[in-house]
Amino acid sequence: MFDIADELRRWLAEGREFAVATVVSVSGSAPRGPGAALAVDDEGTVIGSVSGGCVEGAVYELCAEALADGGTRVQRFGYSDEDAFAVGLTCGGIIDIMVTPVGAHAPAREVLSSALSAVADGGPTALARVVRGPAELLGGVLLVRPDGSYEGGLAGHPELDRTAVAEARALLDGGRTGTVGLSADGSHCPGGVTLFVESAQPPPRMIVFGAVDFAAALVRAGKFLGYRVTLCDARPVFATRARFPEADEIVVDWPHRYLRTTVTDGRTVLCVLTHDARFDVPLLALALALALALPVAFVGAMGSRRTHVDRERRLREAGVSERELARLRSPIGLDLGARTPEETAVSIAAEIVAARRGGTGAPLTGTRTPIHREERAAVVV
Repeated sequence: MFDIADELRRWLAEGREFAVATVVSVSGSAPRGPGAALAVDDEGTVIGSVSGGCVEGAVYELCAEALADGGTRVQRFGYSDEDAFAVGLTCGGIIDIMVTPVGAHAPAREVLSSALSAVADGGPTALARVVRGPAELLGGVLLVRPDGSYEGGLAGHPELDRTAVAEARALLDGGRTGTVGLSADGSHCPGGVTLFVESAQPPPRMIVFGAVDFAAALVRAGKFLGYRVTLCDARPVFATRARFPEADEIVVDWPHRYLRTTVTDGRTVLCVLTHDARFDVPLLALALALALALPVAFVGAMGSRRTHVDRERRLREAGVSERELARLRSPIGLDLGARTPEETAVSIAAEIVAARRGGTGAPLTGTRTPIHREERAAVVV
């Protein structure tokens, strides 16, 4: 739902009634993952998408029905085979979609409004909704904050509320979206209740070190992928807004000094493009130690094969262990035969995506690996 947060906030501010359909689980190959949403207002206006077009028509009808009767429903869509008029996914996957009506006096309206406002403000937020369980619980909603405070409730079940809040906080802490199985009595054991927890975190960070032409292209690629991008270089004549207009932040400082003081997390990507041992060695020594001590997602460095060999030698002399060196992706990027800064940025961005999603980087033609990999870590039982 958070992917259409801005539009839904506007609808709420305008007093519109609507129903929102959210993908709550995915099996196999599917166009969109858990959290993808489509909404229909009382005038028939549609925003968002849950399948890239495969089942949108049927979901539209489900939203209209939910608006009419005020009931929450969950519908499964599977593979539609040779029947061209069947409603289903041509890609062969299975998705479960929950449709929640948000009428003028719906209990969930105020909670959803608070959740969408929190997302707009950039704060970490989790929205937990009951997608399977007793009728009185279905569609129950909780807004959960990192400190454990929450809004809403699950039909007067305080023990279930407390357990749901604890599970939602765990997923929020990891920035994950997925399902959680609970018992109706509030115990953590999987039982008769399934929660769908949708987490919203601030955008992940990409820090690009080195104000070179390749960095300008990589900054643009990082923004395209949804990162908050910082460009850092110790040379003020090169690290300028005129050269990097799309960067969210430009820092003039020695790279290793900046990395020591800035905030990183398990989604942070570090790309070292400096080509200068004076900058590379202290920066990478710190970054690789950080990658083991703290959950940095990716550390990559640009350079030729010869530069890479020399860099590894210098890092070993600086005390970097073999275990730390194993985290370094160098030369950075996938083998695309890239020449230009833009092609090189695509190569680097492709490796970052592959590392994040568990891809191989191999052409899909001739391989049998899944096109869409399931987010295994997002399902907690």
